[in-house]
Amino acid sequence: MDIVIRPAEPGEYATLGEITAEAYLGDGLLDFGESDAYLGELRDVAKRAAAAEVLVAVAEGRVLGGVTFVPRGGAMADISGPGEAEIRMLAVARAARGRGAGEALVRACIERARAVEGCVRVVLSSQRTMRAAHRVYERLGFVRSPQRDWNPLPDLDGLLLITYELTL
Repeated sequence: MDIVIRPAEPGEYATLGEITAEAYLGDGLLDFGESDAYLGELRDVAKRAAAAEVLVAVAEGRVLGGVTFVPRGGAMADISGPGEAEIRMLAVARAARGRGAGEALVRACIERARAVEGCVRVVLSSQRTMRAAHRVYERLGFVRSPQRDWNPLPDLDGLLLITYELTL
């Protein structure tokens, strides 16, 4: 199966939003299920696309997954600083997992980061339970950066996001 990585088109936003929400819900990554406020953020691909670059993995005319690439700061950045690009909201449909779509999306972000003038590093946050994603990141050269680990909801103990970085 040939996987093509390209910018998401507006007609694909709803599909990608559902893939992303289902991936996070199905993998138990949202603490409050359907009532989790972050679920709305995951579904709002149009908002992400207005502030960053949203890429999709497509094969045989179907969207398999997507990622948000933040080339330099702005509203979509969580942990990136000067000279850093950030990868956010990587998700692949359950039925499409294990076929290389996630890795292809991460590789596309790395390539884009290399094309950003002054970019020296790619950073990302992940949950501890996202072990398959961690294997992809490590295979591509990312290393853990525990000094950057953070909690997006300080009032909620135990929601520590772990971080990775790749020096370009």
